[in-house]
Amino acid sequence: MRRITLDIETTSSAGFDMSQMELSVVGFHDSETDTYDAFEVSELHKFWPLIEKTDLIVGFNSNHFDIPILNKYYAGDLTRIRSLDILEKIKESLGRRIKLDSIAKATLGRKKTGHGLDAVKWWEEGEYEKVKQYCIEDVKITKEIYDFALKEGYLQFSDFGEKKKIPLDTSSWESGEASPLTHTIPF
Repeated sequence: MRRITLDIETTSSAGFDMSQMELSVVGFHDSETDTYDAFEVSELHKFWPLIEKTDLIVGFNSNHFDIPILNKYYAGDLTRIRSLDILEKIKESLGRRIKLDSIAKATLGRKKTGHGLDAVKWWEEGEYEKVKQYCIEDVKITKEIYDFALKEGYLQFSDFGEKKKIPLDTSSWESGEASPLTHTIPF
């Protein structure tokens, strides 16, 4: 099963109005090649063939943030590709949302290298490579917590200094047939 784990950054927070947000970078891990990379908007033509051949998109808050913003740049419909949003699975189990940084600290023992608003500032300052590296680091964390949950059946978060487990039923996360081509472009 080919998985693309992804994360995006935007050029501004646009007052947190997603319809006004523009993509700056998409970072990703391709399970087929076990490589990480990041593309700017002008390079998306290199990303689309990868995403079109994936069996599963993995992300953190990806169904409500990353995929809808990416979809603005894509000729087809990325929502037709099977996706697993780790934050959705956490909310289903716990009844609330938890920040990626909290999950990373408690589960992996490491934290994020910045915040999304830092990436906006770096982008505005022309530090494009810094944004790409930050985005790739978030992809690494997302992939690692996905792999951990798949193996262990839970993630952890810190609740007032106490580590707590979030049980997750991962049995269906990678079930189903792999498809050699995902048809997302309308004909």
